Amino acid sequence: MTSVARPIALSCGEPAGIGPEIAVKAWQELRGRCPFVWLGDPRHLPTDTPVEIVSDLAQVSQVSAEAFPVLPVPFAGETTQGTADPRNASGVIQAIETGVHLVQSGQASALCTAPIHKKALIDGAGFSFPGHTEFLAHLAGRDRVVMMLASPMLRVVPATIHIALSDVPETLTPELLEEVITITARGLRSQFGIPAPRIAVAGLNPHAGEGGAMGREELEWIDDFLADLDVAPAQVTGPHPADTLFHAAARKTYDAAVCMYHDQALIPIKTLDFDRGVNVTLGLPFVRTSPDHGTAFDIAGKGQANPSSLIEALLLAQQMAASS
Repeated sequence: MTSVARPIALSCGEPAGIGPEIAVKAWQELRGRCPFVWLGDPRHLPTDTPVEIVSDLAQVSQVSAEAFPVLPVPFAGETTQGTADPRNASGVIQAIETGVHLVQSGQASALCTAPIHKKALIDGAGFSFPGHTEFLAHLAGRDRVVMMLASPMLRVVPATIHIALSDVPETLTPELLEEVITITARGLRSQFGIPAPRIAVAGLNPHAGEGGAMGREELEWIDDFLADLDVAPAQVTGPHPADTLFHAAARKTYDAAVCMYHDQALIPIKTLDFDRGVNVTLGLPFVRTSPDHGTAFDIAGKGQANPSSLIEALLLAQQMAASS
């Protein structure tokens, strides 16, 4: 069986959120053209779902055109849509661990993860990781991974993520920026099939510092750092003023933009392509994608959840696995 034919493993995420609902909607849209197996408790799926329990992932491609393939993971019990139950925390974690095992053992081609609810995991299982990405890095034995937000219109990578804006200048070091750019370049080559990726790096300050008038980090180290950085065959340019980096003509000049902080990266992609944004983790020894939204407890079970981001995440995982 080739890597392209292997199914994607989709971990269920928080069962009280929209994860189960959008998983079924994604299956209805994709059917056999993007086979995936759902890792979770079948009791948490919409009641009219035509479930097919599988014990061997080789079965998934055969059944997915007609039924929703499920590799069962035990949970403590039923769930109330819109209200997380900490008793289900161990099941959520086990589903993620099972997905990692399936990709690392070669049974699955990629891992796609539905949104989790961190507080429920902390309350129910003492979850000690800042989030999904850090837990996956731990399971894979990697010290540094990189978050990319990708859509058909734009790929962005924040060098610093969930920290206060006031902490960014101190956290952003040459060592960190080099690691982020290197991992991004490697991921674009190995998982996106871009032999010589073009990476544009945004400046930290408005107008990339404007010669020191709006901040001195560019003058003091960022300009020289980027000029000296060698990640061939990737081409790295910058620092670019962030306010002119994301219009249509500018986006044609690079394959990914590395940004200095969270909102500098996420505002452009969520403005340009909110429903199709996909969270990609670069630096893992396997392909991992996730929809770029949360559990959406407020609409869970109401039939309102939009599966577009999950569909894009599954399709992108399939494409990345084929390139790896």
